[in-house]
Amino acid sequence: MEITEKAPAKLNLFLDTPFNHPDGLQEWNMVMTSVDLADYVKINVIPNKVGIKVKTNTGFLPNDSRNLAYQAARILQERFKIRAKVMIEIRKHIPVAAGMGGGSSDAAAVLRGLNRIWELGLSLEELAKIGLEIDSDVPFCVYGQTAHVVGKGEQVIPLKKLPPMWIVIAKPKLSVSTPYILNKLNHDNIQHLKIERMLDAIDKNDFDGICASVGNVLEQVTGKEYPEILQIKERMVKYGANAAQMSGTGPTVFGICSKSTRAKHIVNSLKGFCHEVYLVRTL
Repeated sequence: MEITEKAPAKLNLFLDTPFNHPDGLQEWNMVMTSVDLADYVKINVIPNKVGIKVKTNTGFLPNDSRNLAYQAARILQERFKIRAKVMIEIRKHIPVAAGMGGGSSDAAAVLRGLNRIWELGLSLEELAKIGLEIDSDVPFCVYGQTAHVVGKGEQVIPLKKLPPMWIVIAKPKLSVSTPYILNKLNHDNIQHLKIERMLDAIDKNDFDGICASVGNVLEQVTGKEYPEILQIKERMVKYGANAAQMSGTGPTVFGICSKSTRAKHIVNSLKGFCHEVYLVRTL
């Protein structure tokens, strides 16, 4: 049996990390949303054979056990003692190492796809719990809708649909290592953010309130290491974005616009300055 799952990119409208857990993992307090820039993950299962094979259309991704989609297949194989060869083909559109959860979304797509193929009957909540063993962004990507994410990433609380908006995504020619940024993070030295205003704005479908409440504490760390990120953010606001900020640990920056004409103007203004620029909508 063969199926194809869509794996949308994620953006952090709000990101704070109040403290580290004793095991070294972060406590998160985030609002995340999915956008219509997506990878496509084709899954094919051959019964009574063994192994996992991952193929991608890019040379930037590992095809072995370092790949999160590979890890997702292996976890389900082992947990449910299923003897079958899993063939995974990933058509990448989400930039790699961009802070947009591409690898996590691919893993979530494999969990959802194999759950259907093998008729495991797992709920999204159960898949999200398994996903946490792979990466802290996988639980959110299993759901793939706007949500308040807390804990180590395992608590995903779906929120109301966002008001209509256009989003410009700009990825500079940088790759940012998440472990490197998190290792440099000192929870006592960063300015923490309050999430209540963002949650209230989403609940009231308040576009201006959402724009006024965006924030990412990791910008204070990544922006210091890579000033280019802050320059892109400044340009987006200068060219007319209602709000702009970095997603995840970076280096991707996104700008929120109420009008498509303004968003297109920002895209054209950034093209000469930035490596990859996309115009997307929220899902």
